[in-house]
Amino acid sequence: MAKLQGTRKGAFRAYFFGFFVCLAGFLFGYDTGIVGGVLTMESYKRDFGYTDNTTVSAVMVSLQNVGAFLSALAVFPVSERYGRKKTIQVAMTVFCTGVILQVIPSHSLVCFYIGRFVSGLGLGSATAVVPAYNAEQAPKEIRGMLGSGMQWLFALGVMISYWVDYGTVQGIGGSHSAEWQIPVGLQMVPAALLGFGLIFQKESIRWLAKKNRNEEAWEALKWMRADDGPEVKAEFNEIKAGIAEEVRASEGFKKRELLEPANRYRLGLAFGIFLGQQCTGMTALAYFGPQFFKLLVGSGTKNLLITGLFGAEKFITVGIYILFFSEMWNRKPTLWISAILMSICFIIVTVVNKTTPAPVDNQTTSAGIATVAMIFITNSIYQFSWGPLPWPYAAEIFPNRIREVGTSVGVSTQWLFNFLFSLTTPYMIKDMSTYVFLFYAALDIVMAIMVWFFVKETKGRTLEEMEQIFNSRAAFDNEAARNKALEIESSGSEDRFSDVHVIGKHADIDGK
Repeated sequence: MAKLQGTRKGAFRAYFFGFFVCLAGFLFGYDTGIVGGVLTMESYKRDFGYTDNTTVSAVMVSLQNVGAFLSALAVFPVSERYGRKKTIQVAMTVFCTGVILQVIPSHSLVCFYIGRFVSGLGLGSATAVVPAYNAEQAPKEIRGMLGSGMQWLFALGVMISYWVDYGTVQGIGGSHSAEWQIPVGLQMVPAALLGFGLIFQKESIRWLAKKNRNEEAWEALKWMRADDGPEVKAEFNEIKAGIAEEVRASEGFKKRELLEPANRYRLGLAFGIFLGQQCTGMTALAYFGPQFFKLLVGSGTKNLLITGLFGAEKFITVGIYILFFSEMWNRKPTLWISAILMSICFIIVTVVNKTTPAPVDNQTTSAGIATVAMIFITNSIYQFSWGPLPWPYAAEIFPNRIREVGTSVGVSTQWLFNFLFSLTTPYMIKDMSTYVFLFYAALDIVMAIMVWFFVKETKGRTLEEMEQIFNSRAAFDNEAARNKALEIESSGSEDRFSDVHVIGKHADIDGK
């Protein structure tokens, strides 16, 4: 685990805040996980009276993803104007409204679909804002760990949803509507916790500084770090220097800033890394776990049990990565090596499945067990790489002025391809059988190649240093800014809020 400088209280606050806001990831995971199980429940089929399982599966998942895509893409002006806290709180209110529309006993698929779309609007907004909010508050030493918390909490949500599905099927059975209403309705619990809990948290330090609310920004930073010593003052001056240089370098620009080569490159990376996350096939497995495992071991309630174990493994492995390896391994090699390993695993699954006898009378075969084990290994590889890494990476590579836009592009990409894969996966399972794994194996190879050529390493660098990594017009000498701030502190100056001027590679604070 990375060593964090500063006070113990500051470390506690950083960890607590980072993982708390990642409740948005838990909500995403829980919602993802309940779908496959609910669609297998007899009570759900009876209450809504449908016969086309494939179409209902595709529409039920994809409608929420459409809402999430639209809101994730459109939320950045709201977040920019009103701040991160308020935006997330409103998003959770919208989400709960959608859940209520889903659980009321309307017996109407249209009403349920509307609820899915509305809850998607809230979920997409939250997942787009939280990575930026988290990155802007986190110390650089643990920014990757805290940002990866989105995937850890996502995995926890998926795991709990699987076991809730399994528990209601075993405990209630298909005789009562509560069998599906309980799993769906429980989504409101983490949403309410996140919405109300943010009342007690500080607004984004960098957002406040960008709005020239320097006193509030300083108080927020001082509270988050539980310290007001020289290092914290130096960090604050580096933040101000970075924002000042962004303003200077982009003066006269607005939306045209996005056309700067460095920013176009970063937008492409945010798009590509979240596209790659969906191309692994693991999100499709999270949505439709029981349906995938049916291909390997046959029908029966054992598929819900296997899916529950799959979710538990997901949570445990991503937790191990975040706690022990997230700040040890570099981002780039982790991504391309893992993509190759996942491709190999999927190829093995396909070959074994196609060269061994299929289950007879739904009796699990040794080959079926072997392919399930290989899927579990693939899942572990994903949780050590493509699952957690896109969240902090897409948030940390952008400058303050366009971080809302950048993270919105990245997360909306995630929702867009989440929608496309969730819409097509039921049909792919139906028409391609286990060849669907070969399809994802090919995509993994493409991803490895793209990472090798285009992804830049960012581990251990401050957000302000990203300007140098991507050769931006707003690049400046970060160390000079920090050292100058420390010199001012050692000389006894108390003027924390004086203007910061950074020209080219030289930092000039207080005009000195």
